[in-house]
Order: sequence, then C-alpha cells, then structure tokens
Amino acid sequence: MKKQNKALTLTVIANMTSNYGEGLGNIGSIQKVYKNGKTYAIRSRESMKNAIMVQSGLYDDLKVDLDKKVNQKTVSEEKNTATVRALEGGYMNTSGGTKIRKSSFYLTDAVSFHPFVNDTRFHNNLYLAQTYAKQNTLSLQDNPKETGLMPYQYEYDRSLKKYSITIDLDRVGVDENYGDEAEKTEKMERVNLLLDAIRTLSLVVRGNLDNAEPVFVVGGIGTYKTHYFDNVVSVENEKLRIVPDLTEKLKEGYAAALIEGSSFSNEKEIAEQLKTVSVNEFFRNLKEKVKEYYESTED
Repeated sequence: MKKQNKALTLTVIANMTSNYGEGLGNIGSIQKVYKNGKTYAIRSRESMKNAIMVQSGLYDDLKVDLDKKVNQKTVSEEKNTATVRALEGGYMNTSGGTKIRKSSFYLTDAVSFHPFVNDTRFHNNLYLAQTYAKQNTLSLQDNPKETGLMPYQYEYDRSLKKYSITIDLDRVGVDENYGDEAEKTEKMERVNLLLDAIRTLSLVVRGNLDNAEPVFVVGGIGTYKTHYFDNVVSVENEKLRIVPDLTEKLKEGYAAALIEGSSFSNEKEIAEQLKTVSVNEFFRNLKEKVKEYYESTED
C-alpha cells in the first residue's frame, strides 16, 4: 500500500478514577505523578491501553504462550498482526528467536488537572464474617480472626483527567516481521473499534464503574504523528483554557467536541470559539474520514 504518512490524534478530557499501584498490606494507593512540586492522580497509559483493547474487542482473539516462565502473545507465520487483531498493540516474542513489532498506536497517562487530595475509604467484609460466624456458632466480637473479619482501606480519586492517543494509520494491520498486511476493510474496522471504545469508554477498579466517555475531545487526521494537542489543552478553575495555539491548530483541518453539562464553567465560550459539535457527531465524522483515508490509498 502506498503510504500517505498520516496519523489520527486525539486529546481527551474525561471524568475517571485512577488505577492502583503497589499496596501495603490491606492499604491500596492510587498511582500518582509529581510535577511542579505537587502530586497528581493518574490512570497509567498501560491501564488505559488495556481497557481500550479489551472494550474495543481487539483482544478477543488474544492467545498467550508461556516461554521461560514469561507470558507473551502468540505469534507465528499464520498468526501475525495482519491476521490477529490482538497484536495491533504490539508484541515481543522470544520463542524461536526474538521478534518485536511496535504498537500502531500510543497513549499518554491520564493525568488529573487538580492536585491530589487524599480521600481514604474504609471498608470491611462484615456481612460475610457475620454469616460465617452464624454458620459456625462463633462470636464475631470474641473471635474476629476465626470468622475472617478483615478491614481494609484504599485511596480514592475521581476527577477530570486528560489523555492523548495517536494512531499511525499507515502501520495498522502491518507486520514487518512476516511481510504481511491486512486488507483495507480490516484496517478501517480496527481503527473504528478503537474510536468506539474511546467514545464509550467504561472503566472498573475496586468495584467502581466509571463512565469515562469524553466530555471534551479535540483532534482528527493530519500529518503530525504525535500527540498534537496534548500541550494546548488544560483546565484551570473549572474552565477549559482557550489559548491561541489551540485555536490555530484547529484551523489545520481538526475539530473539537463537547458534552454540555457541568464539566466546565465556560461551556458557552468553548462552543462559540472552538465551534464544537456533539461527541457522537465528532466520532461519526472521524469514522468517515478514516474510510476516505484508506479508500484513497493505493494497493
């Protein structure tokens, strides 16, 4: 296929929880980053990528090998990126010689706009312990350990976070290790599945179900194979900052979308200055552009 050397890039603002790092005993700590002398809650790019791969269905055909006690994605002449959707996110396979195929898309961490304020939640399994104590004629007060009573606690954060994703359209469905390439229709389907997952993203952690759909999204297809809008999207004092660099970049054939509600206090200004559309319309238009892109490429 003759390459056009373009990428699809999106920067998204969504209201989501953080994922968890290493805990200490029964105490769970969320993942954080430190910048400008302050601590910010995050959902790591690894967590974001896994959630998108699972929800998009790209992991539905995932097969895993165990080589020297290490799990790795199954790869072969017949099962490569051109034929297996689960390999679109990249792989390294060391069975029979090392083969590496980099991902065709990349994400950033989803980082909160506001410094982290420790919100600790305290829980226990009291009902289960009471039921066990009753079944075995035990006293919960006198024998808490024998009943399995266990208190636990974890940090909690749900806040507006920003993340970016960039898809190299020319590398989707291509496996250089085996000289194989998927059909145009399959490439379109894979990109569209990723877009659907981003539009309706749902996240689960510690029993919390998030609607992590975009409340604001900006981007599209262009010549920049990088997170083109990542440096110009920010929120301060509940307002989306509309800076000159953001409006200038939008003029290069990109678009923006907004869910009107209570996420930003300057929604009217956002809609007027950025000429936003609905999130559903944004993704419908983007899918059409993906179709046009692949249909215009030469085999």
